[in-house]
This record gives sequence, C-alpha cells and structure tokens, in this order.
Amino acid sequence: MKVRNGHCSAALRAALFMMCAAPIAALAQDWPSRSVTIVVPLGAGTASDVAARVVMEQVGKQLGQSFVIENRPGAGGTTGTNAVAKAPPDGGTILIYGAMAGSAALYSKLPYDPLEDFIPVTAFGQQPLAVVVSPARGWKTLRDLVAEGKAKPGALNYSTAGIGSASHFGAERLRVSAGFEAQQVAFRGMEAVTEIIAGRVDFSVQPFSNVLSLIKEGKLAALGISAGKRIAALPDVPTTVEAGLPPDSVYPFYTGVYLPAKTPANIAAKLHDEIAKALEAPAVKERFSALGIEPMPMTLAEFGRFYRDDVAANVALVKAAKIPTQ
Repeated sequence: MKVRNGHCSAALRAALFMMCAAPIAALAQDWPSRSVTIVVPLGAGTASDVAARVVMEQVGKQLGQSFVIENRPGAGGTTGTNAVAKAPPDGGTILIYGAMAGSAALYSKLPYDPLEDFIPVTAFGQQPLAVVVSPARGWKTLRDLVAEGKAKPGALNYSTAGIGSASHFGAERLRVSAGFEAQQVAFRGMEAVTEIIAGRVDFSVQPFSNVLSLIKEGKLAALGISAGKRIAALPDVPTTVEAGLPPDSVYPFYTGVYLPAKTPANIAAKLHDEIAKALEAPAVKERFSALGIEPMPMTLAEFGRFYRDDVAANVALVKAAKIPTQ
C-alpha cells in the first residue's frame, strides 16, 4: 500500500515534535535536578538580595537542592538582568529583582525586552520604603524636608542605589507628589545609605530592610513611610499620606521573580508553588513581618498582568518626573 507524501510528512513532523517535546517534559518534571543560580542584579545587602536569601533558602530545603545567590550589579541592574534573559530556559537560572518595572520604563535601548524575554513568576511581597535623613540635619518631620525643598528649589539632593532602582523611583514619586525639586546622586548598593549617615547627601527613600537597624541605632532618622499603613517596627513614624502628602506619594515596591522566556510552563508553575509554600513557612513569615513586607499572593497569570501594569505606571512616572530615558 502506498502512502501519500502529505501524510508521510505529517507523520514525520508529529514524530519529530514528540521527540523534542519528551526531553522538555522530563526536564520540567525532574526540576531541579541540579543546583540553581539566583541572579540578583544588585549588590549584597540590598532589599532584593535579603529577600532572595530568606525565601530561596527555604525553597532549597523544600526541594532538597541548592539555590545559589549570585550578585551581579552594574548598569542600573541591567547587567545581571541581561544575563538571565540570555540564559538557557531550563530553570537553571532565575532573576530576583525589585526594580524590574522601573528599568523597563527608564531604559529605551535595553539588550533585552523586559516584557517578552521573561516569564513573571511571582512576587515575595510589597515592602515599604522609608524616607530617611541624618539626625544631624535637624529635620523632625517630612513637612520640614518638603518645606526646605520648596524654599530652595533644586538645592537638595537624594541618594539612590542606581538609576531606575526603587530608591530612585521612590524618591521621584515623593518629590513629584510633594512638588519640589531635588537632584539624584547615584551610588552602588548600600553606599546610598552610608552617604546619608555621613551627611554628604540630604535624604533618601530606601527599602525598609536596608535601613531598619540603622534607624533603631539612631544613625538615621525616619521622617515617613511610603506605604499604605504604618509599620509595626516603627509605629511612631507616619506614612507619607498621614504626613500630609497626596496618595500618589506612595511608590509600590516589591521583589519579583522571573524566568527566561520559553522556560517550560511546568517549571514556572512549580517554582511559583514552591515560593508560595516557602512564604508560609514560620521562619520566613517572621522575618518578613519584621521587615514590614506585606504578602501579595497572586497566580502566575495575575502576576503577569500586575507586572505589565506596573511597567505602564513606571513609564507614566518617568514622563511626569521628566526623568531622561537612558
């Protein structure tokens, strides 16, 4: 019996597809079969780094595998992010980053597509930002800082962990909402905090985890919290809204988890579920509660939509603050 060429081609294509699909399915089912690299595109001790270590240590215990944190700072976080975008989509490399949407809005010529080259998996939670100054500055309230900023347009400066970081966009959201001018001074990682302590920079809007111990030690003074409510660890510090600023003074900061595009869906789903499980572990909940991190549970699809909406919101902030795109 003769088989027509069309039928033969279809059968061959189906066979080839099954041959290619089988290893991918097996890879997803067995993941992780080896140690996994976690890329944090910021320095050690930053909010993204701290959160990554707390959560992924627990995930490693759950899965019986090593999750190795690798800090790759540089170029406003884009160096490490690009490394993940170009990594094999086999679940062996994960990006954990708290300024993904900000970078997407700020850089017009990235070596990767922030929306198409990644799978948004989940977020660890939303972390408040603290408006901090050196106690030697003499400002007692956020109103004092804003008043001086308005009285001396452009005279104040603020420190950040780099262009596009949460400390950058958090400060821009604050000053645009309050209506005063200030100049950014970008540093690498925690230098943004030490420069405030030294008195060489006027103020900073920092992730809570970066500055809590320094506030408690009296090395920094907190004038306000960029969040929807006060933080239990600093109950006497008002939110920016309570201090008299509009609701848009709050910058939503979260640490997100991303995989390279084309990573098998089963791996993304398994990573999502294991992180959700880790966030319920008593040790993780206790640590995050101390840092003021609020849970933001979402499905994979929900976080994907949230991330895209956040990119759009950051694009709008860049325009409103007249931040030059890079």
